Amino acid sequence: MRYPLIVVLTFLFLVPLSMNSQYTDVINSNRPGQTVSAYAVGKNVVQAEMGVTMEKDEHVRMFTESDFLGGDIALRYGLFFEQLEISYEGSYVKEDIIYTQQDLEATRTDFTRNRLGLKYLLYDPFKNPENNKPNLYSWKANHGFKLKNLIPAISVYAGANFVLGENPFYSGDPIVSPRVMLATQSRLSSRFVLISNIAYDRIGTDFPEMSYIVSVSHALGNPKWSVFLEHQGIKSDRYADAIVRTGVAYLFNENFQADLNIATNFKDTPSKQFGTIGFSYRLDMHKDELMPIEDQKDGENGKINSSSMKKSKKKNKKKNDEIDF
Repeated sequence: MRYPLIVVLTFLFLVPLSMNSQYTDVINSNRPGQTVSAYAVGKNVVQAEMGVTMEKDEHVRMFTESDFLGGDIALRYGLFFEQLEISYEGSYVKEDIIYTQQDLEATRTDFTRNRLGLKYLLYDPFKNPENNKPNLYSWKANHGFKLKNLIPAISVYAGANFVLGENPFYSGDPIVSPRVMLATQSRLSSRFVLISNIAYDRIGTDFPEMSYIVSVSHALGNPKWSVFLEHQGIKSDRYADAIVRTGVAYLFNENFQADLNIATNFKDTPSKQFGTIGFSYRLDMHKDELMPIEDQKDGENGKINSSSMKKSKKKNKKKNDEIDF
């Protein structure tokens, strides 16, 4: 199962590098939910996203009650060029278990997530500013829904999970197992963003995992505040579930965001309720790199496309003809 990962990684580096990423002036965080943005953080941007989670589980068939306390961290870096990002994701958890029928207690502690990967932006519908100019005469046209807004940015991810030592959460898994993912992101309007992820995880192990996440984020009247609603589905012989999350994020400044979310599932094997508080911070060393005019394509770096330039030349020629004596 080593070859699919090698093929994907090779593909990432062979894709033409002519597209522009949507670098943003404010932090682009994957928090407060679990969905991964299609966009990279930007070349030479270092970003940390951290949180603390408390969780309560109850399993009616195994007669257990569990309390979890855990911390998670994601480190992201814009590598080589705008579209590429390397990231590390880790979650370390302590679980206290009570076996209610036997009046026994146990504790297990280890990483529930420990992975490294690369994400590459394949397609960005907003890379050409000429095709996405604002309407200077209509507020509704700029802020309302348009069918073209459904066209998403698309990125691919390839990475690996690492199980170090005797991990009680992944007993029997190999030290390294591949993970691949497709991420899409659509800006439905100026205030709504739709993100989806489809992932195939722990490839080649005895318990491979398929999962999907869909989330909708909404910026409130005060743009520093945003809310989100998210649905996650997980299917594996080890664990399967459907989880709903909701929460808020507050932007203190262009480089710092705090967040809070709560979540639950819809079954009792086990039932889950949990909450997370966290923050995201970036160290922005990004610099715009403008292409020489002769190497630009239409719309890149604000260049006017050829059709618009021809229309402008005709209009100017007509004006000159009218005042020529």
